[in-house]
Amino acid sequence: MKMTQSLFILASLILSAHLMAKVDGHNVIYGEDNRKDVFESTNASFIELSKSTAAMINGSNLNVLDNGDVVVTGRTLESRGVCSKERFSKQISAANCSGFLVGDNKLVTAGHCIKSEADCNSYKWVFDFKVDFAEQGKVNVPKSSVYSCKRIISRALDSYSKDDYAFIELDRKVEDRQPLKIRKSGKISKGDDLVVIGHPTGLPTKIADGAKVRSLQGKFFVANLDTYGGNSGSAVFNVQTEEVEGILVRGENDYVSSNMGCQVSNVCTDEGCRGEDVTYITNIEGL
Repeated sequence: MKMTQSLFILASLILSAHLMAKVDGHNVIYGEDNRKDVFESTNASFIELSKSTAAMINGSNLNVLDNGDVVVTGRTLESRGVCSKERFSKQISAANCSGFLVGDNKLVTAGHCIKSEADCNSYKWVFDFKVDFAEQGKVNVPKSSVYSCKRIISRALDSYSKDDYAFIELDRKVEDRQPLKIRKSGKISKGDDLVVIGHPTGLPTKIADGAKVRSLQGKFFVANLDTYGGNSGSAVFNVQTEEVEGILVRGENDYVSSNMGCQVSNVCTDEGCRGEDVTYITNIEGL
């Protein structure tokens, strides 16, 4: 395939965000862009669920202040080559993947996000990585919201079955938020309503509802979720039960080239493109 200048821009965008090495497939907008910052949401349940969402951030992007707060550092989407007219272009992009709390000190993410003990040691898990207004460029979190990965409990990344998850233990108990409810048996049904909470393109926490299950596969289901690289590892919830049904792991390409020399979100109809793949939460060994 001929590599055009715009493709070089896209490659630079993703590589500079440290997402290419971590994301097994990328993602896309289906129909309307349903992503919202936490402060924009009017759904109290979704806001509560978002508190148990964590961003996987390299320790080098976290600077501790004298008052104990931690500054999350990184470049904005616009500085990485995304068009300035794109939503959230002025916000910082710092997360490689997403994860979510499932026990006092247990967290789930995608298997392609945590591939080894070296990954476990290199990255921090940061709760409360969110903004309070649309174009907020600087994000501080309390030091108490930053956790380390102690060990990998179980993990799968199977190229044949497409199973993809990681179950990890954090360095200490999480005291100030609740583990999420998860499905224990059975499967979600085609057409069920979904919401995903995570860190698209490494951004501060986004809530995206308005999605439905398209089809059920062996180790995963397919849905029209508005997700991007960085959402890998995000919790996908059943809107009716508020239980975690699965882990966002794969999907369509995030961005496409514009005639302005920058990148814009790839947009499909609600029924179009390949859909986004979600590992069943019931796949996880030991959970």
